[in-house]
Amino acid sequence: MDNNLAVVYLSIVVGILTFAVVSVLRQILKTRKLESAFSKLRKKLEKEKGTTQEYYELACIYSEKKLYSQAIGLFQKALKAAEEEGEEAIAPIYNGLGYTYFAQEQYDLAIRQYKEALKNKPDYVVALNNIGHAYERKKLNTQALQSYEEALKLAPNNSTAKRRAASLRRLVSA
Repeated sequence: MDNNLAVVYLSIVVGILTFAVVSVLRQILKTRKLESAFSKLRKKLEKEKGTTQEYYELACIYSEKKLYSQAIGLFQKALKAAEEEGEEAIAPIYNGLGYTYFAQEQYDLAIRQYKEALKNKPDYVVALNNIGHAYERKKLNTQALQSYEEALKLAPNNSTAKRRAASLRRLVSA
């Protein structure tokens, strides 16, 4: 009986340790990949003018690292490069710029960028979710609910919009 209990206990400990080791290794690999891309892009863009995609990718990395002022500058360079290249798919750039402002709690600037993203791509569900979230932070619950409902029209299975819209419906109707 005691042997069985010890085996069960040991199995649980080994399982937990295995899970922890796998999680740590995955995080290390993810970080190495991110740092490698960051290093390559930064070196390339220091030497020569980049493409819209390169500026965008580096801006996303800076944003992920919470280096928002650098990210904003790179998103703006991506927009300028897109204009020069005649790139039409610029909604993700505006959305990324909006996210960066949102992360700094500059909700009015974030909303302006999300609106630009939606002007360029009216069916951009991610931007609709993001603008809804920004409206919520500004306590503009009616506008937030409208954004989430519009997102649900385009993507009925959107779990974020479903959850937030249900919550806001209770607030708005109260």
